[in-house]
Amino acid sequence: MTRLGKTGLGLVVAIVVLGVGLVTFIATFDWNRLKPVINDKVSSELRRPFAIRGDLSVAWVRHPEEPGWRRWVPWPQVTAQDVMLGNPPNIPDKTMVLLPKVEATLSPPALLTKTVWLPWLRLVQPDVRLIRLSEQRYNWRFDLEDDSAKDKKPPSGWSFRLDNILFDRGRIVIDDQVTKAQMTVMVDPLGKPLAFSEVTGSGKSGAAKVGDYVFGLRINGRYKEQDITGSGKIGGMLALRSEGTPFPLQADVRAGQSRLAVSGTISNPMDFGGASLRLRLSGDSLGDLYALTGVLLPDSPPYETDGHLVARLGGKEGNRFDYRDFNGRIGASDIHGSLTYRQSQPRPKLEGDLVSRQLRLADLGPLIGVESGGAKSEPGQTVQPSDKVLPVNRFETDKWRVMDADVRFRGQRIEHGSTLPLRDLNVQLNLRDGDLRLTPLRFGMAGGNIDADIRLQGNRQPMQGEARIRARRLQLKQLMPNIQEMQKTLGELNGDATLRGSGNSVAALLGSSNGNLKLLMNDGLISRNLMEILGLNVGNYVVGQIFGDDEVRVNCAAAGLQLTNGLVRPDIFAFDTENALVNITGNANLASERLDLTITPESKGIRIITLRSPLYVRGTFKSPDAGVKPGPLIVRGAVAAALATLVTPAAALLALVSPSQGGADNQCRTILSQLGK
Repeated sequence: MTRLGKTGLGLVVAIVVLGVGLVTFIATFDWNRLKPVINDKVSSELRRPFAIRGDLSVAWVRHPEEPGWRRWVPWPQVTAQDVMLGNPPNIPDKTMVLLPKVEATLSPPALLTKTVWLPWLRLVQPDVRLIRLSEQRYNWRFDLEDDSAKDKKPPSGWSFRLDNILFDRGRIVIDDQVTKAQMTVMVDPLGKPLAFSEVTGSGKSGAAKVGDYVFGLRINGRYKEQDITGSGKIGGMLALRSEGTPFPLQADVRAGQSRLAVSGTISNPMDFGGASLRLRLSGDSLGDLYALTGVLLPDSPPYETDGHLVARLGGKEGNRFDYRDFNGRIGASDIHGSLTYRQSQPRPKLEGDLVSRQLRLADLGPLIGVESGGAKSEPGQTVQPSDKVLPVNRFETDKWRVMDADVRFRGQRIEHGSTLPLRDLNVQLNLRDGDLRLTPLRFGMAGGNIDADIRLQGNRQPMQGEARIRARRLQLKQLMPNIQEMQKTLGELNGDATLRGSGNSVAALLGSSNGNLKLLMNDGLISRNLMEILGLNVGNYVVGQIFGDDEVRVNCAAAGLQLTNGLVRPDIFAFDTENALVNITGNANLASERLDLTITPESKGIRIITLRSPLYVRGTFKSPDAGVKPGPLIVRGAVAAALATLVTPAAALLALVSPSQGGADNQCRTILSQLGK
């Protein structure tokens, strides 16, 4: 053998011996010697205690599924026993995670590209405690590197990748002092995997096959000072990178009187992206959801909804939740639509479109502080006094500034028994920094239309309110469809109102209001019998005293009212009938809900009214009293003379005149024109 051959053979033998020695060293090496180094390094990087307190071992396994030469390279599979991860320094508890065993596999070929790649990490019987003491102090955030050190060290060319987390039975304890949550979530194997389709009724999520349910969940504790219980199911592997492997999730949770049920998949659990969940909500009042979710909704009767939730966390505009194409009911009203909730700055915002095909007006009662018959009363809620008519329940304006809103609502058919025919409600609700606007607010009523612009400045104390209302062509016979007498009329009602007030309830707003109210009714009908049907005992008395028991046709009823600090005084308040002219003077106090009115009639032509003194209506709105006013006799011509002086109020009411049905002249036009002259 030549010298060169001997040298080559020596090199080959040396390499083989070195390789065998290296393999022998690796196979027999006691990896526990590295635990102090690993513990110190991980603790330093995570800036919190970390320790492998049990055995550390490595097994070498080839991966035949790898392409080319990579399939022959053995991968280390690391097993660590009794692993502990602690809390950051600002959390007093020592331990965040306890793991009896952790297993992971590392890809050596990836090291050639400066990537530490763990295809999977298995957590065996994890025991986790999540703690939050304040908005800035919580233990699930990891500060991997000090910001000051970043400027001193050159950027590392290495990267870290973890694809999947596999887990075993375990326990998660949640201690959140911000939301006042004290909960325990137990995770246990189901015993036998459940197919996704058996739980949800669907075997697909998009185009990807969904894994089986492997573990069951049990939830107990308290959340937002309410008892919370629940159960659910989850898959056995959390795919952190592959959106083609959706993670199945199902849960049914009750908190207080509210219930939340979800079922579906999450494709990207790291940012909750790709969530495709069926979400069902139900409870006693929508207002209860504020405590649970932070979404501000009005109090309501019992509700339930069923829709599709898509959520994305950590986007440029903040966390976003889309509740799409949901159907449900609120009280006896149906509700449909889509809503988007963004946790943006400076405030979260709710946007969307809602529609109700059959809306029961009583279900909107809590919006204006009146009983709906279905909504539950809250502790401390103001009770409507038995002697008051105007709603006194306070608006919760302190909550209006926690969220903005831009929501459109449409009600196609509106029910209010059979006495008030409403239709086609359209309202655009805009809430910005506690300033609430309903602009426009429109609905059809009795063959006519109501248009309004309402603003409630809840960011001011006391709340400032403003309303502009316009009513046109309300048909009298449709206003009272169940009253036979009114079906004989051809007239209509028109009106305008402008009101401004302050206070945190409807009663307070009206009791301090300033503005004016104009009403015009033509071609109507009144009778004592009609007043009885309407339940207006005082009206029944007044009509009986003036007109007797007969039906009397009203040519024109005109009212021009001025409001000053809640005191209503008429510039003009008169009824022109076929045989008499009736004038009403005095005032109504909206703050004290008291009346002090004088009613003076005057016969036309032949004197058919035997009443020789004016009538009075006094007392409260709830229990008014009427009678004959003592004092001077009615002077003939006094009513006509008084009305004839009201040139300006009469001219102002002419703008409310519209053509009557059938093209006939509106009698109010003639009467008001005469008064104006």
